[in-house]
Amino acid sequence: MTALLASCSPATDKKVEKNTSPDIKKEVATSTPKTVKNDQLQVEIPGDFSALVPIDLLNSKSTNIYDKYGIEFSGNCYSCDLTSLSINKKQIRWTNVCDEKDTFEIDDFSFSNEGNKTIFKTPERTYSITQIDKAPVYELVIEGNKLELKNKRISRYFTTKKALSLFTEHDCGDFEG
Repeated sequence: MTALLASCSPATDKKVEKNTSPDIKKEVATSTPKTVKNDQLQVEIPGDFSALVPIDLLNSKSTNIYDKYGIEFSGNCYSCDLTSLSINKKQIRWTNVCDEKDTFEIDDFSFSNEGNKTIFKTPERTYSITQIDKAPVYELVIEGNKLELKNKRISRYFTTKKALSLFTEHDCGDFEG
């Protein structure tokens, strides 16, 4: 009797699974990838993006990446209007390089990765950040509505805060920037 019940029970379970599995799999297939995809996308924001600082193309003919790019003199020293960039899974933040309290924040965005390029989309514009050298040097391209920020001029090139000291640096001298 026990053998008969044991052999019937799995068969019944199998029939139930066969009858409900296709519907369950469809529901799981439509809901699970969204969750997994979002988790993967959040993880895929490069860690370098948490603290990007502006640099400029100083010597286009140089083959040494640290001499080719460097700290822009006027934006850091004279006008003090450049902006640093910080991106995490919840926010894009533009901050004036001379005043940490002077920020512009974007909370509503989505993003995707395409090789060495990360694309951030807001309702107004698209920000593409491409790593153009392992140094690291990133190029920012903004498409869509013009982004005008008071005292926050956006550079075309960025590097990490950690790597900044490796690049050519100008002394601010009397500008006290």
